[in-house]
Amino acid sequence: MTVLIILFLIFLGIVLLLLEFAVVPGITIAGIGGVLLLGASIYLAFNTYGIIAGIITAAFVLIASPLLVLRFFRSRTGKKMVLESEISGRVDQIDENDIHPGDEGITVGRLAPTGKVRINNHTMEGKAITGFIDQQVAIRVVEVLKTQVIVEPIN
Repeated sequence: MTVLIILFLIFLGIVLLLLEFAVVPGITIAGIGGVLLLGASIYLAFNTYGIIAGIITAAFVLIASPLLVLRFFRSRTGKKMVLESEISGRVDQIDENDIHPGDEGITVGRLAPTGKVRINNHTMEGKAITGFIDQQVAIRVVEVLKTQVIVEPIN
C-alpha cells in the first residue's frame, strides 16, 4: 500500500511541475507543491523501506522527473504550449547618405520635443534641440542619429 502512495506522490509531483512550467510559469503554489510532493515521496521511501529504497526513489525522482518534463515539451502537445514566434519588426534607421547636418526641411507635426519631420523627401522622427517647434515650421538638421535627427528652427 505504501508503494502505491509513494508512486502516487511522485506522479502528482510531476503533474504539478508540468502545470508550473506550462500553465502558470513562475514560482507558484503548483511548483512548490510539486517539489514538496516529490520530497515527501523520497522521505516516505527512506522512512518506510530503508536506505536502499530511499536512494532508488531519490535517483528515480532526480533522473526521471526532468526527463519526463523534457519529453512532454518535445511532444506535440508540449510544443503547442511553447511560444515560438519571433519578432520581425525593425526600427527604421536613417541612411546617413541621405540626411546630413545642415540640411533643411519642415516639421510634419508639432515637435514637443519629438515628432515627425520631412527632410529631403524623407519623413522621419525628429527631436527639437530646445523647446517646442510648431507644425509646418522650417527646420535645419543639427545632428543625425541612427533613428532620429536633432533639429532647430530656422529663424
